[in-house]
Amino acid sequence: MKSHLHHRSLISSQIQSQVATQTLEDIGEMWSAWRRRKLPSYLFLALCFNAIFAPAVLAATGGELDRLQAWALSLLGIATICLSAYLFAVMFQPERF
Repeated sequence: MKSHLHHRSLISSQIQSQVATQTLEDIGEMWSAWRRRKLPSYLFLALCFNAIFAPAVLAATGGELDRLQAWALSLLGIATICLSAYLFAVMFQPERF
């Protein structure tokens, strides 16, 4: 009986090892896919920054804008800042592009 339990725990540890290896491989694949496709990450970051700046824009207007207009205005401001930074980098480091 004791041998049977030892065999069962050995198989269990082998299965856990295989699951851990597969999980690490999956994480590696997701990481490499994230590095190749940066647009979804940039969109996520833009939405996060918009969640921070939209209430400030809404408060600064004194209630003259509704929530959708405040979100659109802050997203436009974020896009303008990002485009300005990109063009600044292109002007001063054209060899990278």
